[in-house]
Amino acid sequence: MTSEHVRSLAQKIYNNRDYRFWLCQVTGWAGYSLVTFLSITLIDDNVSWPHIGHISLSAFLGMLTSWTLRPLYRHTFDLSLALRLVIATTALVVASAAWTALRIILFAWIVGEQAIWEEFHYWFFGSLFVFLSWTVLYYGIRYYELLTLEHQKLLEVSARKREEQLRRLRAESSARDAQLQMLRYQLNPHFLFNTLNAINALVKLGENDKAREMLQLLSDFLRHSLEQGDTNNVTLAQELESLMLYLDIEKTRFGDRLILEFDIEPEARQALVPSLILQPVIENSMKHAIASSPDGGTVRLEARVLKDDLCLKVSDTGPGLPARPSEDRRGVGLSNILHRLETLYQNRYTFDISEAGGRGFTVKIRFPFETAAPKDVETGGMETSAA
Repeated sequence: MTSEHVRSLAQKIYNNRDYRFWLCQVTGWAGYSLVTFLSITLIDDNVSWPHIGHISLSAFLGMLTSWTLRPLYRHTFDLSLALRLVIATTALVVASAAWTALRIILFAWIVGEQAIWEEFHYWFFGSLFVFLSWTVLYYGIRYYELLTLEHQKLLEVSARKREEQLRRLRAESSARDAQLQMLRYQLNPHFLFNTLNAINALVKLGENDKAREMLQLLSDFLRHSLEQGDTNNVTLAQELESLMLYLDIEKTRFGDRLILEFDIEPEARQALVPSLILQPVIENSMKHAIASSPDGGTVRLEARVLKDDLCLKVSDTGPGLPARPSEDRRGVGLSNILHRLETLYQNRYTFDISEAGGRGFTVKIRFPFETAAPKDVETGGMETSAA
């Protein structure tokens, strides 16, 4: 018989309660026979076939007698503890007395002598101890099976809950990713519309060279967006690289009227940020601080790491809040940023809009600082500069 057949047989016995019961019965009463032989027959030097036969047949009769206790204990298992104790005690006494009488009669028949009923009480106490041990083992095994079954049910319930939670988390993650993609896709048409309007204005003014240059820069920007793919998070260094492609377009449009200032901490460059998180803010400044002013203005970008947060600040020298219509303060671009921050960070972010001294518009964004793998970090230089 191969090991596979042995494992299959063992599994079959384990899964069937009747098979387990009779395996325990045979093993237990065989052990009783061995212990009786070693502790009584062998020590008293009464090794003979009648004694060995009496031990074996007594074990067989004990196995049959104890078998009658099984249905009684099984059908009364759900009763109260006190009632079970009364029933078990009564059954123990009756079964022990019956087995004692059978052993005495069997011994008298094997040796061909009269039954020694005057020694009944000595044999009875031994029988009582054996059946008491059998009862304790029976209830112990039953309680162990119940605890194991209960534990298995708890594990199954826990596994189902974990699986359901994982499915819910995957569904929430898919929904969040879809929402982020939708918000991200909303930006490019918005930016494209504004840029094409600017190119159209240049064409009407007869500035065809500037219009052609802007079209080339727009092509470079859109190509970069396609190459970047659907990534929701990028390093700040990568975000700045995309931002510069957009700013090249605006510098072509505004020329010397546009002044750009950057103050980026080296540590902040490694931070993960939502893709295209800065462009709508800068675009808002271009529209209200630069395009609306004959003299242009300055747009400044700062990035700091404070404690465990990344702090981004975009400010301009435009007319400030009072001069900007309320619907423009949270237009498509800024509302898009706010929705993405809510989706990504829930209540772990801040998004503030303010002005300084009645002039200038400032947007401050703060969210948890997270870094990318070293291979994803861009190392290009853009500290404090002006253009």
